[in-house]
Amino acid sequence: MSPGKPPAPAASAVPAQPGPQDAPDAVDATDITGVTVVADGTVVTDDTDAASAVVPGAGPTGRHCGERTTVRLGGATAREDAAGEAPRYAPEWLRLREPADVAARAHDLLDPLRIRLANLPRRADGLVVHDVGCGTGSMGRWLAPRLDGAQHWVLHDRDPYLLHFAAVAAPRTAADGSRVTVETRRGDLARLTPDALAGAALVTASALLDVLTAEEVGNLAAACAGAGCPALLTLSVAGRVDLTPAHPLDAEITEAFNDHQRGTGMLGPAAVTAAAEAFAAHGATVRAQPSPWRLGPDEAGLTAQWLRGWVGAAVEQRPDLRERAARYLDERLAACAAGELSVVVHHTDLLALCRPTGGVS
Repeated sequence: MSPGKPPAPAASAVPAQPGPQDAPDAVDATDITGVTVVADGTVVTDDTDAASAVVPGAGPTGRHCGERTTVRLGGATAREDAAGEAPRYAPEWLRLREPADVAARAHDLLDPLRIRLANLPRRADGLVVHDVGCGTGSMGRWLAPRLDGAQHWVLHDRDPYLLHFAAVAAPRTAADGSRVTVETRRGDLARLTPDALAGAALVTASALLDVLTAEEVGNLAAACAGAGCPALLTLSVAGRVDLTPAHPLDAEITEAFNDHQRGTGMLGPAAVTAAAEAFAAHGATVRAQPSPWRLGPDEAGLTAQWLRGWVGAAVEQRPDLRERAARYLDERLAACAAGELSVVVHHTDLLALCRPTGGVS
């Protein structure tokens, strides 16, 4: 938080199980059948060991390249759900990273956003905000209490389990005490068209751009421009990591991790540049601000889980790193547990102010 900023509004807790209940103080219990997150950030599944387990979302999950460990949702495997594929993100990972996300997001983008929203014609039900790839709803918990006026949030995700978490833990009041309501829509980003965004005042997303393809980013920009609504797209990876103390293998692991992202067709570290160009091509005014995670001893659980995923992806990309990376990971985890490691994971937030159209009324 920047000096002089008011305290952040309290966020609603993400429930540990489906249902309106509070989350525990620490992630240290089995929250999904077959998956346990322990205090140091290790995620243990029924078919992985503690040394190699990585929660979906943090990195590869210990299987061979292209296959993720199955996470069971309420007794059914993820591959048995209607979508026919495993979820990319587990609630445990999203909950573990949420405090770091809150601390990292660029507050400097909020004032130009507020100015744009204040100049929009008001709807009877308030501002309509579409949160794309909402996960457990962390963006809404952060942003809704920082905006004035009634709001209606439309939460989009392809995972119905995450949509449940997002709806249950959604904020209920805006910065000025106005009402905040939510609805959920299960669907793919490809279905986000100007028609789907009709009446939208804002599109948001968090940690999304870098896992999209160039085509998907182009479609997102076109949909927002067609609807005439701004987009606030936060916490896209920038491809840079600073670890203190430094290690000779840091740069090689970073390069392999970045190649791993690009190898599956995702934009990875090039996402923000690609998005800025795509929105600008539609006439939008684009602003970008850094939004780094700054992880120290107080974030040891997140750091440990991030390290496992980061190194795991690098090894999956470059198997020749396996032995050296294993020693590297052991050293880094030991330093983390001793409170002797700090990490800056660089991200970028982007605000695209699209030209208003008749889409907002």
